[in-house]
Amino acid sequence: MTSPVTPRRTSLVVLDMAGTTVADDGLVEQAFTAAARELGVEPGTARHAEQLAYVRATMGESKISVFRHLFAGDEESAQRANAAFERAYGRQVADGRCAPLPGAREAVERLRGEGRTVVLTTGFARVTQDAILAALGWTDLADLTLCPADAGGRGRPYPDMVLAALLRTRAADDVRQVAVAGDTSYDMRSGTRAGAGVVAGVLTGAHEEAALLAAGATHVLGSVAELPGLLARTEGTR
Repeated sequence: MTSPVTPRRTSLVVLDMAGTTVADDGLVEQAFTAAARELGVEPGTARHAEQLAYVRATMGESKISVFRHLFAGDEESAQRANAAFERAYGRQVADGRCAPLPGAREAVERLRGEGRTVVLTTGFARVTQDAILAALGWTDLADLTLCPADAGGRGRPYPDMVLAALLRTRAADDVRQVAVAGDTSYDMRSGTRAGAGVVAGVLTGAHEEAALLAAGATHVLGSVAELPGLLARTEGTR
């Protein structure tokens, strides 16, 4: 019995934003704290510490999903917290606290220059994603941008955004021609569940190498700037 032939070229690259292509620098945690305070959860309390630990553990997940877990059974509070989070994060972006990670723009430009389609994804709402893209001057940097709502509402660790990128761009004929890169275990799970041929963790964000590998990373990189070189090397060995 012969093994199936692995496609040689990665034609679609799906990249996370915060922590992967965009510097986080604690902005997510600060926005969460502001949102929690609006709902009466004060920093320094046991409840705040417990909730913050969950936020850290689930970095990369759709933010409304996180708040639904934290306020289980109380959809109104979850929606209020999510809206407060998006407002707080948006204020930080407006204050100029949003910056690209070194080499991220150049990596995207190189990937597209090589004929690959690049899609930027996030667990944030569309309004926040658009604010980040505008602040960085990245509105036209990628071929497509997606948030959970664009893929039916389920964010990571579900494969939906990766598969939506494939369906919308039609850039690949096989899921093994897709590369996914992110800084969290949820990014890795999303990529592996979608069947991506390359699932690359980067060490510029929330989770360390052990967590990325445990969640299915095929490779771990220092930063997304190394991704074009990785794809060139893996294509040469397939």
